[in-house]
Amino acid sequence: MNKSKLWLIYALITTLFWGVWGAFSGLTAGHMPDTIIYIIWALTMIFPAIFVLKMINWKLQHDSRSIFLGSVIGLLGAIGQMVLFYTLTIGPAYLIFPIIALSPMVTIILSLILLKERTTKLGAVGVVLALISLQFFEYSSGDSDNIHGFLWFFLALSISAAWGIQAYFMKISNESMNAESIFFYMMITSLLLIPLAIWMTDFSTFTDWSAYNVSIAASIQILNAIGALCLVYAFRYGKAIVVSPMTNAGAPLITAIISLVALGIIPAPTKILAIIFAVTAAMLLAIEPVDEEKNNSTGDA
Repeated sequence: MNKSKLWLIYALITTLFWGVWGAFSGLTAGHMPDTIIYIIWALTMIFPAIFVLKMINWKLQHDSRSIFLGSVIGLLGAIGQMVLFYTLTIGPAYLIFPIIALSPMVTIILSLILLKERTTKLGAVGVVLALISLQFFEYSSGDSDNIHGFLWFFLALSISAAWGIQAYFMKISNESMNAESIFFYMMITSLLLIPLAIWMTDFSTFTDWSAYNVSIAASIQILNAIGALCLVYAFRYGKAIVVSPMTNAGAPLITAIISLVALGIIPAPTKILAIIFAVTAAMLLAIEPVDEEKNNSTGDA
């Protein structure tokens, strides 16, 4: 397959898997402690990591630059995941994930300044829409959603910032690292945080260690792990300014739709506007760069 098309295949897989994962993570968050869900997620990272390392005959890059970049990417992702699983216990998934969808703003700002990638006036419109959408997310007069104050809102913003920075480091690391090594370090750093997750766990609140219960959680979290692996490959073959908005807009949209249908909730009009504006903003940030990339012969390969 033409390498110029590979980024799209990987980005679409990430979008679909993360969309489904986000919806069902939100629906199951109340059935076990968020720290236990994090541990299960971290363990699911092992299987795709071993698979891809075997594909390259275990040739892991272990120079100081690779270890540093891989660790930064992994820690930003793992800490974001740990915060996310807690956030899903106090806020609605159909709102949390659209806020996280705004993380490309951080990636794009860093790419514009440091990588000299370009965006357009349409991209600027996307940024404005994103800022407007945040105002609607924060608005909550008379809303019956199960929201504990605005804590979930600020936590979602922190996740968005962390993953936006992570995407930037993922892009620059692809200039010197292979995707397999990047994902390996993502897996290692997620495992290193397991002792912290265990220490934070109130085991008195979780007594159902049945194989069925754990396997269901693992089946949901493996979607995240595979999606993360495909995202690394998408960044290898595509531009950060394109890949990041596409995956971060499409996946939350899928999550929101599945969550709303499964829960049978009709959100307040302001929340519906917030979702529409957030997803539209991320899409607008991707449209023009896609056309530019088609005519650009110096893109990543």
